[in-house]
Parts: sequence; structure tokens; C-alpha cells
Amino acid sequence: MLKVETHPDYPPEEGCYIRGNDRSPVAVLIILKWDQDKVPPEIERLVRAGAESGAALSGTLQTENIGLEKVICNIVSNPNIRYLVMGGPESPGHLIGDVIRALFEKGVDEKQRIIGTESPHPFLYNITREMIERFREQLTLVDLQFQQDPDLVRKAVWSCYQEEPVDFNGQQLYDMGAFPEPPLSGTITWNILQPYWEPEDEKQAEAKRKALDLMERIKQRNSERAAEGGSGAGE
Repeated sequence: MLKVETHPDYPPEEGCYIRGNDRSPVAVLIILKWDQDKVPPEIERLVRAGAESGAALSGTLQTENIGLEKVICNIVSNPNIRYLVMGGPESPGHLIGDVIRALFEKGVDEKQRIIGTESPHPFLYNITREMIERFREQLTLVDLQFQQDPDLVRKAVWSCYQEEPVDFNGQQLYDMGAFPEPPLSGTITWNILQPYWEPEDEKQAEAKRKALDLMERIKQRNSERAAEGGSGAGE
């Protein structure tokens, strides 16, 4: 089975996950609706089950925008990952399970809003459309949401490793080898701290462009001043 090297920065984004076998064909994603310091034992068991059974990455997801963007960045930087096993409950405020199913089924619109979900803020502004489409093309979703059974997660991961197709919950799973394209750089290009806001017209868009340009010029000016100060101190 053909396996390839990951991107040198893999996994590029920090998060609440365990890194396992980089050549594994599967990642496990458990939806989290609690604060990180209040994660119940049954959720921890699901994450551990994914890691212990051979997932490349096994962790939790709490938000439908920046959190999901980090997941996408990490996965597209490893072409060996061909399946996403999703488990855990639904998150009432974010509807993450609904978001992920909609992303696989319908993708995003011209504003990079995930189509077909009732989630309040399903925007993927901080990554490129190429990353989003690679994520959808590279992966097959194995949906175990609401089934809080670590053994089921283990069986799903095991099934993704098989050389010949095996039936798992009506899906034919097997290790199909690496995705036939090089890994993507997998980094978030810029952060929108309020991903639910996007210009509604050209006037707002122009105001946003000017604000971003001003911030960039300020950063550049501060960098130049810091460099001049450092040069003077060295002399």
C-alpha cells in the first residue's frame, strides 16, 4: 500500500489531539460540548480509543469555524489520512456534527460559508478554498455521532486499515493508500477573530481592505523600528 511523507510541518496547528502513526489512513474526531477542563471520562475514552487503535490523529473539536479550520489544516498536510471517524454528542451552540456532514455533502459558497447547515457561524475564512476542497476529496466520513462506544471507534479504525474492503455500518472500508497529490502547507493564513462577520457590500469590503492595509503598514513600521533599534544597540 503506497504511503507518502507528510508535510515537514505536520501537524502544523496546535489543538486537543493525540498524534499517532503518521502513515495511518484514519483520523478520529470527537465532538466536544464542554469546556476543556470539564471533559467527561466517556469523551476521553473515545479519544484514547482512536489513538490506541492506530489513528494518525485523535482529538476533540469544539467550534465550527476556527477549530474546524485547524482540523482541515492538519489533515491536508498528511495525504495518508483517507478517513475521518466522527464521534461524540452534538454541540447545541455550534452543531458541529451537522456542519461536518454538510461540508462533505455540499462544500462552501463563494464566501466560504458551509452550505446546508443550521449552525450559526460555519465560516472557513482563514484557510484557502484549495485546502477545503482537498479535505473533501481526500477524506471519507465515517459517522459515529451519538454512539458513545470506544469499541465501535476501535472497530472503525481497524476497518480503515484493512487491505481488502470490509463492511462497517454499511460502508466498505479499507486502506486505499495515500491521496495522489502532494501534502498542502496546511497553515492558517490569517485569523478573523469574529468569523461570523463579513462585508455585506462593496463599501464595507473597501473599508475592511483599508483597515487590513493599515494594520499591515503599522506592523511593518514597528518591525523596521525594532530592527533599527537592534542595530544601534549592537554598535
